[in-house]
Amino acid sequence: MPLHVLVLGGTTEARELAASLAARSGVRVTTSLAGRVSRPGSLDGDVRVGGFGGAEGLAAWLREHRVDALVDATHPFAAGITANAARAAADTGVPAVVLRRPGWRARPGDLWHEAASLDDAAALLPRLGRRVFLTTGRLGLAAFARLTDLHFVVRSVEPPGPPLPPHTDVLLARGPFTVEDETALLREHRIEVLVTKDSGGAATAAKLTAAREQAVPVVVVRRPPLPEGVTAVSDVSAALARLGLAPR
Repeated sequence: MPLHVLVLGGTTEARELAASLAARSGVRVTTSLAGRVSRPGSLDGDVRVGGFGGAEGLAAWLREHRVDALVDATHPFAAGITANAARAAADTGVPAVVLRRPGWRARPGDLWHEAASLDDAAALLPRLGRRVFLTTGRLGLAAFARLTDLHFVVRSVEPPGPPLPPHTDVLLARGPFTVEDETALLREHRIEVLVTKDSGGAATAAKLTAAREQAVPVVVVRRPPLPEGVTAVSDVSAALARLGLAPR
């Protein structure tokens, strides 16, 4: 029987890991997507879409499909999925690895303000600027809906649902974006403050460089902590090593 690896995906790292696993003989990889994006890119190996029904449902799926290893390569802010994965792995005895890209670090010239949550980020905004570039995704925008005196530019891959702040322009776009792209956006919309989650990685970091060069303050929402007793690896090679598979 081939080694069956379930990857909880949705990130660039998950896609890279699936490609590496699918290219190996004796390994079967299934990538699970939450289904929040209607047109995900192609993936190597098998793909399933949709939730499992909590930790119990995931544990049942691991048993039914004879999964030998679980890799949680979801977004750093998918705290609920990560908690369920940790519980399911513990309940079934399936070895589990959390793959998380490193978070961003401030550089000289950055005007960063850290926030513990979207609500905390919203509380900081009135004293930082009136024109806000919001890049926290289409979920959780209700935290900013009460800020009726501010103007928001919201960028999202998919249209966000209500409630939204009353003064909001929505930009539908998929990255990666260049520093030139982000600089032009900041200037065109006269952005005075940027809000982002600490997603890490290079694909969405250009906005931070543009903000630094334009002296635009940035509110950075910190990542939720990992479940107790869970540690993460930072790249695909380390995840493969945890699975006992030498990187190629």
